[in-house]
Amino acid sequence: MTADTETHPMHDMLSRWKTAFDTHQLDVMADLYTSDVLFQGFGPEVLAGREAVRDYYAAVPDYRRAHVGQVHTYGIGESTAGGFADVTFRDPSGWEAAVHLSLVLQREGGEWRIRQYHVSRVDTDH
Repeated sequence: MTADTETHPMHDMLSRWKTAFDTHQLDVMADLYTSDVLFQGFGPEVLAGREAVRDYYAAVPDYRRAHVGQVHTYGIGESTAGGFADVTFRDPSGWEAAVHLSLVLQREGGEWRIRQYHVSRVDTDH
């Protein structure tokens, strides 16, 4: 694991992702992903492709927000990076879901994009 500094691309990506998520900017959100992204959200199916990700976020209530906690990062060469983040999704009704968010980032044309996205709910009752 690399040193977890604020300069790691994971921190910038999570900041951009959180802003797009919290403001329900679907096109901005979709643009954070590679065109052939593999995406595992809360649903039972693995989604593939940027449009499927956009459709997934379109179904998320626009009042839902994400809180990003601790982040762990790694790097593989100059064009691949990733890590894990503790994220809690919340909404005004009191609904809350804590997850471990795993991202694999890929540099595409000088920009970092999400190549793989996976959330795993945190179960404290095991």
